[in-house]
Amino acid sequence: MSDEAPVAAEKIEGIVVGVDGSQQSKCALRWAEREAVRRGSVLNIVSAYTIPVFAASSMDAGYSTLDDDLIRGGAEDIVRQARKELENSEATIRTYIESGDPSGVLLDLSKDAELVVVGTRGRGGFVGRLLGSVSSALPAHAKCPTVVVPLAVAKEQEGDAAAAAAAARKSIVVGVDGSDRARAAVLAAADAAIASDLTLRLICAVAPVGAALAWMPATVDQEAVLEDVRYQMSVGVAWLSSHYPTLKIETDVISGPPVEVLIRESEHAVLTVTGSRGRGGFAGMLLGSTSQGVLHHSKGPVMVVPDSDDPRLADRKNFDTRAND
Repeated sequence: MSDEAPVAAEKIEGIVVGVDGSQQSKCALRWAEREAVRRGSVLNIVSAYTIPVFAASSMDAGYSTLDDDLIRGGAEDIVRQARKELENSEATIRTYIESGDPSGVLLDLSKDAELVVVGTRGRGGFVGRLLGSVSSALPAHAKCPTVVVPLAVAKEQEGDAAAAAAAARKSIVVGVDGSDRARAAVLAAADAAIASDLTLRLICAVAPVGAALAWMPATVDQEAVLEDVRYQMSVGVAWLSSHYPTLKIETDVISGPPVEVLIRESEHAVLTVTGSRGRGGFAGMLLGSTSQGVLHHSKGPVMVVPDSDDPRLADRKNFDTRAND
């Protein structure tokens, strides 16, 4: 454990968790602490604050300084309370106070962090604007994977019934759609599953052709589509197993809209993983509609994985016998 006083952040490595004093942020804090212990990573508790426009633009410099001191003091109290929440933790903990827009602060820190964790929404106000827009904006721009922890998870952290509910979560779920972005998410999900000795479930949601693709020719065979998806899933399993030979893998092709399918799966998953933008996403769309929908309605923690140039993505084609014929 660390007793460091809050200091300005420069380069932070390990896990970063954004806090603002809200219940949602406390939920994210506890999740991040457990993950830091599991990984053996440093846990960096970060709070950010901004000066109200009316104070920053005031001609009275003394008033602005006073306002800055008051708001910074509030942020320091939040970080101290977060540190106190984890006083018995086995993790190495560091605390930081940053002046600036919370989204921008966490985005900058994501360049060196291995993981950034936030809650679904914040408390509001000048100090506590951290987790509202951030939980939507950060995953779209972050340079490392981002985990968004819904408040519902907090209910699994207290009481016997809650412990039983948490114990029922035995797998990590990742949504796949055949894109390289989804495959990057699969690799991140596999790392998490191996580290926690959990099963990895690869889920591909396929909307009925007649309902989702009404413009397609009538000759399109739904079963043929599903057969091709299952084949591609088998190729993916072979590729993934070559890099993770001890990984326990399950696959499922489910008929239905991807968002609805993944939300249902999230209810029983330790972690639900998606790419930042899947197949068919517009070039300028930093966070796809599936990722957004899952983030807003998930029943458990969601990890959004940014684009990757992982060299392991290139050798998947070696396992596709149809493509190599």
